[in-house]
Amino acid sequence: MGLKEQVLHAMHRELALQQNYLNGETIDTIYFGGGTPSILSVAELNGLLEAIYAKHPVNPSAEITLEANPDDLTLEKLRALRQTPINRLSIGVQSFHNPHLQLMNRPHTAAEAADCIKQAQEVGFDNISLDLIYGIPAEDAALWEQDLAKAFALRVQHLSCYALTIEPNTVLGHRLKKGKFTPAEEERVAQQFELLMLEAKAHGFLHYEISNFCQPGFESKHNSSYWKQVPYLGIGPSAHSFNGVSRQFNVAHNPKYVQALEAGQLPCTVEELSVEDRVNEYVMTTLRTSWGCDTAYIQAKWGVDLGTLHATYLQKIEAQGLLRKEQGVLVLTEAGKLLADEIALDLFLLPEEA
Repeated sequence: MGLKEQVLHAMHRELALQQNYLNGETIDTIYFGGGTPSILSVAELNGLLEAIYAKHPVNPSAEITLEANPDDLTLEKLRALRQTPINRLSIGVQSFHNPHLQLMNRPHTAAEAADCIKQAQEVGFDNISLDLIYGIPAEDAALWEQDLAKAFALRVQHLSCYALTIEPNTVLGHRLKKGKFTPAEEERVAQQFELLMLEAKAHGFLHYEISNFCQPGFESKHNSSYWKQVPYLGIGPSAHSFNGVSRQFNVAHNPKYVQALEAGQLPCTVEELSVEDRVNEYVMTTLRTSWGCDTAYIQAKWGVDLGTLHATYLQKIEAQGLLRKEQGVLVLTEAGKLLADEIALDLFLLPEEA
């Protein structure tokens, strides 16, 4: 048995061991993500879905997403996927500019990405999200505008757009270290984010989370659950789970993951969350969304009066046009979205305040 088969077998074991983690709650979303789940065959994906349905109540209209790279989605595979319960695709396009794809070490071409999306639509997928990356080093500032124009022309329902991050121990990190390219200036990255917000609005897309845009009614239900602090169960190496009071993190090492489950043990570390942790997570995630951070909810659930604790700071950033208050709910303006992480950190609860 190869490693992939061993990991799949272990995932089925983990599903059985974790059967009671969600306390019998109906599952509204299922997400095959992290790594490249599209390398799994349709039969393997169906096997995991059958195991989930056998052990948990699943909403008949559940959103079921598959993350995929364009080079994994042949027309034949798309047709087969359309016969499964999977009803949403999240496709890692990243760019429609071939030199950018090569810089990021992506195996597909811009033409293959566009063809993949069109074929997915032809076989009947009508809930498609694209991942795009901006802040890529480029002499031509118009390339990001062209990427957006191509994405909107393809008439997809959802866009997830992220600024390029360069991790040290990656291909891109090694290229940077060798001086093979210069990172984009922060000002240009900010300008591209502003263009993204402008173009999305012009095309009727809702900006419902800092990095996420959709046609009305096509918000990612799965990711929205994260941002709303809904408990979730993660299965597989590196997977995270959350039950409202603690988080658990599966080991990222595939053989160790397999070994633990073969021994009947859960391959995870559990982190109990303090009131401070839970308030800060709520602030960080909700402040990034269009529905905002509800200070009344924080006070009712955790007994923390965030509005009073940070009254001076909130007045200051409201006066600067970075934030608006709507009946106790804190919502970032477009200018504030450029500073979302910084503002959230300034609102974090300190241990002595919890």
